[in-house]
Amino acid sequence: MNSLLKIFMPKNRVFYELFEKVADNVAKMGKLMKDIIAEPDFDKRAALINQVEDLEHANDELTHSVFTELGRNFITPFDREDIHYLATSLDDIADYIYAAAKKINFYRVNPNDMGLQKFAELIEQGALQVRIAVGELRDMKNMRAITEALVKINSIENQADDVFDMSIERLFATEPDAKEVIKKREIYQVMETVTDKCEDASNVIESIIIKYA
Repeated sequence: MNSLLKIFMPKNRVFYELFEKVADNVAKMGKLMKDIIAEPDFDKRAALINQVEDLEHANDELTHSVFTELGRNFITPFDREDIHYLATSLDDIADYIYAAAKKINFYRVNPNDMGLQKFAELIEQGALQVRIAVGELRDMKNMRAITEALVKINSIENQADDVFDMSIERLFATEPDAKEVIKKREIYQVMETVTDKCEDASNVIESIIIKYA
């Protein structure tokens, strides 16, 4: 049955091309997130956040293209539901990275914070693993690379849960300013959600490879 399905897969690889572009942008945004946290200067951070915004807008356009192609093509490389879910989950990663980056300067939070730094590292790692997994979907020949990426994404999400708990505990124990507590807690939540969205994308990819690999 799988062999028969592959015969009817479209030769036009437009979906793979679009997903790979989106995943590349997500990985770039993950790297920029780490750069933003490492940058002490407000104006230089703002310039990096602008780059994140540009990538987020680019991904919005690419996601729209995925949905447009979905409407045009009767035969798709894998389930239409999975295409929709993968496009949505990748778009969510980009949206939440941008939201986190924007809040740092909007709230004028000092990014020299252990929790923010650890979250930024995990986001960069998660976004990179998503790009690796998406890049292997085109031919599904290197199943080991996909599986390793998915396992790492799951581990990163679990680590982010722990970082969130520890960061909140430290925040309440050491921050006397209630406004700072509220602001940082919100940013922690958004950054932790990025890793959740990476795991959502991982789950869709796992569903695809189970069906078609």
